[in-house]
Amino acid sequence: MEKRNIIGYLPDERPSWGKLILFALQHILVMFPATVLVALLTGFHISTTIFASGLATLCFIFVTKGKIPLYYGSSFSYISAIVGITMIGGFGQTAPDDLIGKAQFGIILSGLVSIGVGLLINLFGFKKIERFLPPVVTGPVAMIIGLSLAATAVNQGSGFTALGQANGGFWAVALITLFSIILFTVIFKKGMLSQLPILLGIMTGYLVSLLIDLIFQTHLVDFSGVGAQGILNVPHFTLPVPNWAAVLAIMPIALATIPESTAHLYQIDLYVNELAREKGAVKKYDIADKLGLNLIGDGVGDMVSALVGGPAGTNYGENISTMAITKNFSVWVLGGASIITMLLSFISPLSDILNTIPQAVIGGASLYLFGVIAAQGVAIMIEKKVNMFSSKNLAIIAVILIFGVGGYYGFNGNGSISVFGMNLPAIATASILGIVLNALFILFEAIESKRQKKA
Repeated sequence: MEKRNIIGYLPDERPSWGKLILFALQHILVMFPATVLVALLTGFHISTTIFASGLATLCFIFVTKGKIPLYYGSSFSYISAIVGITMIGGFGQTAPDDLIGKAQFGIILSGLVSIGVGLLINLFGFKKIERFLPPVVTGPVAMIIGLSLAATAVNQGSGFTALGQANGGFWAVALITLFSIILFTVIFKKGMLSQLPILLGIMTGYLVSLLIDLIFQTHLVDFSGVGAQGILNVPHFTLPVPNWAAVLAIMPIALATIPESTAHLYQIDLYVNELAREKGAVKKYDIADKLGLNLIGDGVGDMVSALVGGPAGTNYGENISTMAITKNFSVWVLGGASIITMLLSFISPLSDILNTIPQAVIGGASLYLFGVIAAQGVAIMIEKKVNMFSSKNLAIIAVILIFGVGGYYGFNGNGSISVFGMNLPAIATASILGIVLNALFILFEAIESKRQKKA
């Protein structure tokens, strides 16, 4: 079949080296704020976390043989468990090496859990596993991942997290950034610029921030930290410290995040094969069938990250949104982003310059990206033809959405559901409830089928 002139890159396609670097920088800008935020919240070293993110992505690509286009970044699901081990007193404080080491040990063993589940899926086959992780579960999970980040985007865009109250200047920059990205996405349909709407939008927001600072003498862009650490800065690597309490706190989360990984895989499969159809490609990219391989790659990523002193991670929804918007799923680009990220962790001025991007700019981009994550959950259910008139399906969707979103924003908005004296991660808990409910329906249908046969 003849290929049509459609802009976009499939996983095994490589842009020219110049384009590749630009596309890679766009991915770095998208993942950088959240990855750094996890380090600030858990007490891990920032430069080490950045390095671990790039290294784990590279290892993920190697383990999956470049068949799954995903970027590995620090996971929010593990924050509560890790903070319980590092015991930091406040935002931005760095934990002692021995406490970080204990958390590392727990993360490494949680990586073994992901690898073990991945091997089981490969052994029994994806079709059998899919019965317990159908689109009616993974679609709503993808939705709550995006919706749970909505407050973060709004707070960043309004300046609330930085200033303690919403600020008109922040909102102006955030909205200009947001509408710039939307405008660039709509206007540029062909050529290289169609691949860079997020980068262009962030650059527009950054320039507007500089202009506002110049006119109104505000301080949206802060250059005071650039070069403060010199030119080269070797990340602070720490060693794992055996601790079984950390293992018990962290390992269960690895099981709870499997639906999240499955949802991400469905999202990528959906958009990659749509692009393949648009381009008239003969090859079919069976990414959804590679859940076992994906979980093995996730587990290896966690282990590699923890071995050098980084937190547990996940495949980033922000980067998935970026790929969906730009139709650029090239694994070469993700590999380039991982290598540049590792270099950034050593070259302080480059990392410092990225840190000068105002929170309002990041918030403006996040308003779009996080919304796209949620929308992809809807797309999964549409593509897989989930019957929205089925009472069984509606029950599963309702439970996941309400427990996920309600649990995340309830209980003082700490992202956890308080039950029996425990704080359970809201997204993971909602995912498990959806899986259990779906399994009960399967069991009920099997019993009912046997009863009817006997009758």
